[in-house]
Amino acid sequence: MLGARHLERYADVLIWGLTTARAGRFKKGDIVSIRYDIAARPLAEILYARLLDMGLNPLQRASLSPRMEHDFYSRSNGTQLTFLAPGDEELFASLNGSISLRAPDSITHLSDVRPDKIGKSIVARKHLNDILDRREAEGLFGWTLCIYPTEELARHAGLSLEAYADQVIRACFLGKADPVSCWKTIYRDAQSIKKWLNRMEVQSYHVESANVDLEITPGQRRKWVGISGHNIPSFELFLSPDWRGTKGSFYSDQPTYRSGNYVKGVRLEFRAGSVVRASAEEGEEFLRKQIRMDSGAGRLGEFSLTDRRFSKISTFMANTLYDENYGGTSGNCHVALGASYSDTYDGDPKELSGEKKKEYGFNDSALHWDLVNTEKKRVTALLKTGKRITIYENGLFAF
Repeated sequence: MLGARHLERYADVLIWGLTTARAGRFKKGDIVSIRYDIAARPLAEILYARLLDMGLNPLQRASLSPRMEHDFYSRSNGTQLTFLAPGDEELFASLNGSISLRAPDSITHLSDVRPDKIGKSIVARKHLNDILDRREAEGLFGWTLCIYPTEELARHAGLSLEAYADQVIRACFLGKADPVSCWKTIYRDAQSIKKWLNRMEVQSYHVESANVDLEITPGQRRKWVGISGHNIPSFELFLSPDWRGTKGSFYSDQPTYRSGNYVKGVRLEFRAGSVVRASAEEGEEFLRKQIRMDSGAGRLGEFSLTDRRFSKISTFMANTLYDENYGGTSGNCHVALGASYSDTYDGDPKELSGEKKKEYGFNDSALHWDLVNTEKKRVTALLKTGKRITIYENGLFAF
């Protein structure tokens, strides 16, 4: 498990992530929430003290237990599913930061719950997340998150708890005396790659592997972002494409756990920007219902690549945060169905109104589901000049 020194260093990295992720600086009296699963309480307690020492106002919130979450979805009627507690909107409109510590006791406890009930609750709360998105665009809010090793995660990953915790320690550099300096180095190196990518005038990207043949259109006013402090760990560079230009096929060779459901071997076919065929080796019914969650759920919201030189993650972790940042021998490419990210807009995010999002092809949805491919692959960019160049191959950016 994580020792006392690991926890202190983990807190150092999360505070770095929180402050780096926010465009505006924190000031005395700002409100920062700490949402945590019970198993992560030791880390939450350290962070609570750190935030107090920074002159901030920490707001602690424990997440629902697996039983409570299952009861909510299985017992709630329609009104209860969409219920919002009094004061939620006011709180979200006042939050300046958020740290989420995920340490699940179960990741399959919702497997017998109707997916449409889960979707209905998520859609009802979407406007709260929209509030935070607007505040983040204004530089008033920043967030970060991490996972805390649990027996449940280790079991589903096929690892011992000690081996699982070791992956967390290596991925977040918690074995180093000064892990923050490691993150600052990666942050600096990633900046150089993003500048290289963003100097190109790209008409489309083509992803090719044994089971992927996908064309993605970046669209107008786009930029590559990533390694910003939002996720600990995070090694991916990504953009939110113009969903309307997506065509071809994508295959997720990594399993995924979502809303308590296990899904494996996802295959998607896109035509004119939308999913026209979806299948899975396991969890196909759940997959199809998620895609029907709303009008944007069957469209692309994110396209991402991870350089294996950055990532120390070398095994399946049964957690999207780690699996979407898998390094291994060939890096990874992942796409996300659903919501796009406004911070990939090449301009002032405050200017990106709902009308402009539609005009530029930014996708809107209550869903955001990352699906990962770790096969050996090549990604080429078709430039507006007609020239085609390789930007990523064998797990490495060609920078």
